[in-house]
Amino acid sequence: MIEIALYQPDIAPDTATILRLAACLGVKVRIIEPAGFLWSQAGFRRAGMDYLDQADVVREADFSHFLDHIAGQRLILFTTRAATAYTGFKFAEDDVLMFGRESAGVPAAAAKRADHRLVIPMRAGLRSLNVAVAAAMGVGEALRQTGGFG
Repeated sequence: MIEIALYQPDIAPDTATILRLAACLGVKVRIIEPAGFLWSQAGFRRAGMDYLDQADVVREADFSHFLDHIAGQRLILFTTRAATAYTGFKFAEDDVLMFGRESAGVPAAAAKRADHRLVIPMRAGLRSLNVAVAAAMGVGEALRQTGGFG
C-alpha cells in the first residue's frame, strides 16, 4: 500500500491535515523526527479532529531509522527541484511518497537517497503548494494508478 513520509514536519495543522487524509484513505504515515511541534498542540488536535486516532502513524526516530524501515520500497520525493511531473510517473503499490518540511523541504543528502524526484507543475513565478495539498494530490494520483481507492 502507498505510504506517506513527512520529513521533519514543522507546521502542526498541516501535519494533522495529512493524518486526516491518510486516515480517510487508509494510508500509513511515517513521521521522520524531529517534528517542529508537540503532538499535544491545540492546532494539531483541531486540524486532525477525531481522525487522528484513526490514522496509522509511525514516528521514525530519524532519517536513518526511516530508511531502515522502508528497505525494499521505492522512496519518491515530491520537490520543486525536480524535472519529472508526478502525473507522468508510474507509481507502484508499495511506494513511499516523501514530502519535506514546509519551511525548507529536505536537505540535499535526503534528496539524494530518493529513488525518484517528482514535481507538481505550477504556474511560473510561484514557489510551492501547501504540503497538505501536495500530499493529497500525490497520494490521490498514486492510489488512482495502483487501484488503491475503495
